[in-house]
Amino acid sequence: MGCHNGSELQDLGCSSQLLLQPLWDTIRTREAFTRSPFFPVTFSIITYVGFCLPFVVLDVLYPWVPILRRYKIHPDFSPSVKQLLPCLGLTLYQHLVFVFPMTLLHWARNPALLPREAPELSQLLSHVLICLLLFDTEIFAWHLLHHKVPWLYRTFHKVHHQNSSSFALATQYMSVWELLSLTLFDVLNVAMLQCHPLTIFTFHVINIWLSVEDHSGYDFPWSTHRLVPFGWYGGVAHHDMHHSQFNCNFAPYFTHWDKMLGTLRSAPLPERLCTCGERCMDSRERCTVHSVHSSQKKKQT
Repeated sequence: MGCHNGSELQDLGCSSQLLLQPLWDTIRTREAFTRSPFFPVTFSIITYVGFCLPFVVLDVLYPWVPILRRYKIHPDFSPSVKQLLPCLGLTLYQHLVFVFPMTLLHWARNPALLPREAPELSQLLSHVLICLLLFDTEIFAWHLLHHKVPWLYRTFHKVHHQNSSSFALATQYMSVWELLSLTLFDVLNVAMLQCHPLTIFTFHVINIWLSVEDHSGYDFPWSTHRLVPFGWYGGVAHHDMHHSQFNCNFAPYFTHWDKMLGTLRSAPLPERLCTCGERCMDSRERCTVHSVHSSQKKKQT
């Protein structure tokens, strides 16, 4: 929408739009590539691998950096090269062989047109939130169905559960049917809301990050579920419990659907490595060694 002289409300919308206009103008300078059929697949792969890479580095450093054990969901597990490479290979193969041809067909029927103006910030944020809630609802129903119907689970979803302990590159280790289903939900939501291309880019980046974080195996103090209040967001330990128990926590991100249908299960406190080298259930709790030393000191006094 354009910026015109008028009411105070229009002025606020104009200033909100101007916040994003420099970013959008920068993107539009590369319009030839952004509008090409190669962009969606390239963007998806680079974003996904870019988000996975820091966790892969942490997994490589893990045996030699003891402090990382404080944040690992499974302190005794670290993915091997034989686990990492097939996951990366399957992601690249499926995007090139299946996702790219679908993108090419969509581009041929409906070439992308980039508007000159950026969206208003409030519109972008609201559309991203709605897309996340819609995607969460769709995947919850899809996910629950594939766990309740044995044939669907064996045929399509079992691939994703081959790695019982999660790690970042296992996020997209899934069947072609599952990958295309997720892509379809993604595309339908942004089309239904008629999202601005910048909103679509933003949603895709956030969606990929949240899915990678949920499979990363690391629970940091700045993890998303610790930033969202009232337990509305599940997080990495929440999703890890689904991978270990199969019959709970079907929603990918939020907790309201599992709570309403009785499939929500709270994740136990992760084990931490105490400064003395012993394990305790949470960094706020002392390990048994420290508890014994403390009681002995009290008796001596």
